[in-house]
Amino acid sequence: MGTRLLATLTAFSLLFTGTAVADVTQTSVDRKIVQEGLDEITRLRAQGAQVRVADGRDRFTARSGTAELNSSRPVPIIGRFRAGSVTKSFTSTVVLQLAGEGKVELDAPVDRYLPGLIDKRITVRQLLQMTGGLYNYTNSLSFDPEGFEEIRYKHWEPEDLVAIATVKPLQFEPGTKWEYNNTNYVILGLLIEKVTGKQYEKVVGQRVLKPLHLNDTTFPGDDTNIHGPHAHSYGLVKGRPADTTYWNPSVFWAAGDVISTTRDLDAYFSALLTGRLLRPAQQAELTRTTPVSTEYGLGLFVEKAPCGTTIVGHPGGVPGSLTYAYQTPDLKRRVQFSATDGLGTGDPTPAYEKLINEIFC
Repeated sequence: MGTRLLATLTAFSLLFTGTAVADVTQTSVDRKIVQEGLDEITRLRAQGAQVRVADGRDRFTARSGTAELNSSRPVPIIGRFRAGSVTKSFTSTVVLQLAGEGKVELDAPVDRYLPGLIDKRITVRQLLQMTGGLYNYTNSLSFDPEGFEEIRYKHWEPEDLVAIATVKPLQFEPGTKWEYNNTNYVILGLLIEKVTGKQYEKVVGQRVLKPLHLNDTTFPGDDTNIHGPHAHSYGLVKGRPADTTYWNPSVFWAAGDVISTTRDLDAYFSALLTGRLLRPAQQAELTRTTPVSTEYGLGLFVEKAPCGTTIVGHPGGVPGSLTYAYQTPDLKRRVQFSATDGLGTGDPTPAYEKLINEIFC
């Protein structure tokens, strides 16, 4: 997503937050510690958040802060939110499904499917794995509340976004480095449309959302609203608090426009990691990393929690919203949460690490 937001994700991976706990019997994860961490992060940084934690067969939900500034209304416990780059996992899933059907070859040049769009040496796999070397178009756009106001409601065609990147030289030779890049997944959205002859949103809906009954997950296109219960986000614009909840998500499209819930994301990643969406050959590719891409498979991060436990999933950051969707490979421990930006300026890193360690370790 935007440079500042990605820097935020790098600094403390994501904002959590908590305040009422509901929904479960016993779990070895200490809900009190989770709640303390959530409340601390809300106090320091976020307007509010919701979190869903699963530990084996048990699960619980928690929330903190409020849904709106100067209001006592709590964050909806199963509210909808912009999940940002979690979109990339959905996009990757569809590309891998097409590969399993023989319609896309992962090691073929993208030029085979989208002639003349990008450097002919870059392959489909390199886009999926973030090793293609293209310029990241979001580096040329401003996503802080002040700068984003100018483009907040602008409609972007995917080709417009790709053009921002392709006027720049390659950042490195394809396949030689790893660099997180939103341009890659916009191009993969175009590839999906070219191969299927259908709109990206409809393809993901037919292949992923409908089979899994993810009824609260949408790919909004130009729709600036978040339909259904949701929390608001805030930032400073001209020195004054401004509601930053609504904007045109076409600026991220297949790289980051999904709206979902913690429950839907839990169902999606559980299905994905148990092989319900992909054929065995493509399932094996999903989490395969390389010496170049040490912590990224094909649309999924494969990394370590602060305490060393291996976790798989994807974070997301778009204006006003941060999301964290991770689980252990055996799915025994899972966490899905969303936090909305508030006006705080504190550093929530220690509280965040305490929370993650409690859930995964």
